[in-house]
Amino acid sequence: MRIDEIMAKYPPEKSYLLMILHDVQRSSTRNYISEEAMHAVATYLNMPMSSIYGVVTYYSMLSLKPRGKYVIRVCASPVCALMQRQNMLEWLQQRLKIEKGATTPDGLFTVEAAECLGRCGNAPSVMINSDTYTNVDVARMELLLKELSQ
Repeated sequence: MRIDEIMAKYPPEKSYLLMILHDVQRSSTRNYISEEAMHAVATYLNMPMSSIYGVVTYYSMLSLKPRGKYVIRVCASPVCALMQRQNMLEWLQQRLKIEKGATTPDGLFTVEAAECLGRCGNAPSVMINSDTYTNVDVARMELLLKELSQ
C-alpha cells in the first residue's frame, strides 16, 4: 500500500501519528520508515519533521533503517534471562551469523533485544514482527525459523 493510501485511512490529526507510522512501516518491503515517508506524514499532519523523527527514534518498534522481513525481538528481561537454558539472543546470532541489530544477507531476519515483552508468566518469550511466542527454547526457535524461511 502506498503512503498516501495509508494516510487517507486516517483523519489528519496528530493523535493518529503512531497508527500511521506503524502502517507505513508494515507496508514497507524492508520493514522501516524512510525519510521520504516521514516527510509525507509530517506534511499530512502539519507537524515539523523533527517531531516525526523524534517519535520514530523514541519507539523501539519503529525503525529508520531497513530491516528483515521478520524482526525477531528476544526478551532481555531478568525473568526471561533466568528461564532460558541457553541464551536465545546469542544462539540466534550464531545460528543466523549476524550481530544484534543486523539483518541476514538474504533480507529475511533481523535480530533485536527487547527490554520486556510482558509475558513473564510464560517466559522466555520472543516477538516476531507483531506475534509473541512464549516458552521458547532453542528447539522451538529452530522450528519457527524453518517455518518462516519457507
